[in-house]
Amino acid sequence: MLIHELSKMTGISVHTIRFYEKSGLISGKRDETIKSNNYFHYDEETAEKLEFISDAKSVGFTIREIGQIIDAWYNNNYSKDEKVELLDQKLISLEQKLKEIKDMKKQISKFKEDVLNDRC
Repeated sequence: MLIHELSKMTGISVHTIRFYEKSGLISGKRDETIKSNNYFHYDEETAEKLEFISDAKSVGFTIREIGQIIDAWYNNNYSKDEKVELLDQKLISLEQKLKEIKDMKKQISKFKEDVLNDRC
């Protein structure tokens, strides 16, 4: 599929898809049988990667961290033990983020209670 089709399918803008491509997270392929244009074509795996990227960004992972996970999962650039270690690190990071979110939720609830009880 072409980039506009990929954008429509994933809900991710063409501009963002190009950014992810420049960042090395995804890549398109040229159809060598077509000589009239230089369009890149994308497959279902690219759509899966974009969904993963979107999810990972929404929980606070950086582009670099996302790239590490994609390399480990899709590109076989790591041994099995290295993959497990990297994924364990990401799980620990997510647990920390969850704790921070829970702490922030408690703080906001306290602020709300203070407002409702005219203590601020």
